[in-house]
Amino acid sequence: MSIFANKTLLITGGTGSFGNAVLRRFLDSDIKEIRIFSRDEKKQDDMRHQLQNPKVKFYIGNVRNKTSVDVAMRGVDYVFSAAALKQVPSCEFFPMEAVKTNVFGTDNVLTACIEAGVKKVICLSTDKAAYPINAMGTSKAMMEKVFVAKSRTVAPDRTMICGTRYGNVMCSRGSVIPLFIEQIKAGKPLTVTEPKMTRFIMSLEEAVDLVLFAFENAQSGDILVQKAPACTIEVLAQAVKELFHADNPVKVIGIRHGEKMYETLLGNKKLISKIVMEPEDYAGQMYPLNLYTKWNRNNYGPIWIPAKGATITLTEDNLPIYERCIVAYEGNKLEVKPDGIYINGEKTNEYTFKMDYYWMMGDNRHNSADSRYWGFVPEDHVVGKPIVVWLSLDKDRGWFDGKIRWNRLFKWVD
Repeated sequence: MSIFANKTLLITGGTGSFGNAVLRRFLDSDIKEIRIFSRDEKKQDDMRHQLQNPKVKFYIGNVRNKTSVDVAMRGVDYVFSAAALKQVPSCEFFPMEAVKTNVFGTDNVLTACIEAGVKKVICLSTDKAAYPINAMGTSKAMMEKVFVAKSRTVAPDRTMICGTRYGNVMCSRGSVIPLFIEQIKAGKPLTVTEPKMTRFIMSLEEAVDLVLFAFENAQSGDILVQKAPACTIEVLAQAVKELFHADNPVKVIGIRHGEKMYETLLGNKKLISKIVMEPEDYAGQMYPLNLYTKWNRNNYGPIWIPAKGATITLTEDNLPIYERCIVAYEGNKLEVKPDGIYINGEKTNEYTFKMDYYWMMGDNRHNSADSRYWGFVPEDHVVGKPIVVWLSLDKDRGWFDGKIRWNRLFKWVD
């Protein structure tokens, strides 16, 4: 039995990407009821017809209107506060609207939670709240101040209030990835604001995982921030093109109003009071993403690494592991039909690889983004090779306690 068994969960802004992801996670669980609170009647009606599930209840309202929040809050055990204005240019042109929703709206939700005796509230923030330069980020930074201050006004055993902060959620509302896909399908150039602009990225499932981790582990007033990989918009556009085997040109259109070149997840590290190591269940999804393996970053595999000329027997169990090599890297068309596996239109149960592949491992197991997360590296993706190791340091030792690995210095690499 889970901690959500026979409980009622309210999601403000529940018709958005996060709300849909939470629904997918909880619909088949032992939760009693999920309430979707939003102002969008059309999206609620679409969800109602799509889900047709008696566990899901819909409440039309606006977080700016506390009365409508009070109505939805009756009998609620837990709240995920996701309602927000988060389009940077829109907030830049209408900053007071961002304040009304992101600041006053959050305060209304938290006040209603305390009055209704809600046990736990998780508020969703953004990396734009760290050193904000735009109206959206500033309003989210104020939202963080609001829920941290509010957490001090109520006993944690009555209502526990905390928050999460993360970067761009891939394929969510406002993500550039769906736009890239539409442009590829339409044969148009991929519009990029600034190729060297960097963004922290995570999947919707990882965003839900972070909120659930906060739900189980956070203390009142905490803001939990998950380490996340970052990439440039140029790399992201290229990755989407490779996934769709497209050769659309990239068109640079310039930075939009209020956009940052480089986002930040954390502010001054001296202000951090403690760091909680996440358990393996929250360590992110392992490669391959479309196969449930129970592997984690400490216990991964076993896995066979493809070699040029080597032939492997394909099964439904191992196909997700080697699908990217066969399709994305070696340019084949792969289909899985009821009667078997087809490659380039021919039914087969084996495949011979055309290239050598490598399995890249970082030297910091818990912090390295490596092949455990993105899979095999084909030989034509390897540019150059190291010649000599001139310095090797052990991050866990002091300068006078074996930090320099003398036995590795000035070693030639074969």
